[in-house]
Amino acid sequence: MAAAAKSVIQTLRRYIKKPWEITGPCADPEYKLAVPLATEYRPFCPATEPVKAIIPTSNPETVYDIKYYSRDQRRNRPPIRRTILKKADVEKMMKEKTFDVTDFPPVYLTAKVEEDYNACGGGYQK
Repeated sequence: MAAAAKSVIQTLRRYIKKPWEITGPCADPEYKLAVPLATEYRPFCPATEPVKAIIPTSNPETVYDIKYYSRDQRRNRPPIRRTILKKADVEKMMKEKTFDVTDFPPVYLTAKVEEDYNACGGGYQK
């Protein structure tokens, strides 16, 4: 009974196709499934490789150096120098510092403004 049911199912599989096998790229007789089997994808375990990797040993500083941060120029900067100033240090610096007239920017308004005190209403019109 089981053998007969199996043969009927195999016969039906031959004639009844999945909807995506009727048209499209899967219907082509030369179509090969894109997803590989597990035995084709990874033939050996990474821990049990048949041949050891050959590592070049020319310059000692660049031997097998695949680290990202050693080549990253955006983050490869000298560290920022930080200093903590105490109140005594600030007071000492302020005593040592002397200001000159040339240390400040020039005044942009040099002309005098003359007031007209004889204007009616203080200069405002009504």
